[in-house]
Parts: sequence; C-alpha cells; structure tokens
Amino acid sequence: MPHMLLIHEPVGQRAARTEAEGRAAYDSMLRWGAELRDRGILIAAESLAALDGAARVTAAGGKARIVDGPFAEVKEMVGGFFLLDVATREEAIALAAECPAAAWATVEVRALAPCYRD
Repeated sequence: MPHMLLIHEPVGQRAARTEAEGRAAYDSMLRWGAELRDRGILIAAESLAALDGAARVTAAGGKARIVDGPFAEVKEMVGGFFLLDVATREEAIALAAECPAAAWATVEVRALAPCYRD
C-alpha cells in the first residue's frame, strides 16, 4: 500500500544552516533513503528546492492565475518526500518516526488514493 512521507520544514531553516550543517542533514536523508531502497520499500524520494522559484497556478473559470514565490503567508514548506510501498499505515508511521528529518521538521504520512469517494 503506497504511502507518501512529506517533509514539512520551516521556511528559512535551510538558509539558517551553515553549508556543513546543510550537507550533513542532506547526507543523513540520502543514507536513510538508501536503507529504504535496500529494504525494497522505497518507490521514489526527492528533495525540493526552496520557495524562491516556486509558482502557484489556479485556473478558475478557465483563466490561469499565477503567483510566483516566495509566498509571504507560508510558515513552512514541503522540502521533500519519500514514496514508500508498505503493508500498513502503522508501518508508514513507524518509518516516519525513524526519518532523520523528524528531528528538524514535521513528517506527514499520507496514503495514496483516488481523489473521489467510492
């Protein structure tokens, strides 16, 4: 059962780290991802860039509206994700607790599902 772990980190946290601290955090995430891959449960994982180059797009009424980042009202951003194939929600939650990012960010656990109700 696929689950996504979304890493929600405070905006500005990356900029507050030294380069060595940032590289150490990133390396810990790479190592953890490799462990998940070795266990056969990692489908995909990526780190996302900061909000500076982000854009939000809506198309209400057929007219596109684009808002460029960074977004002043945002207090946290999705900094990355791990897409896992695990047996249960409980297993996904246990893995989220093991995620190195849980020490400096919030790890949200979401099951994959269609966007409609059965």
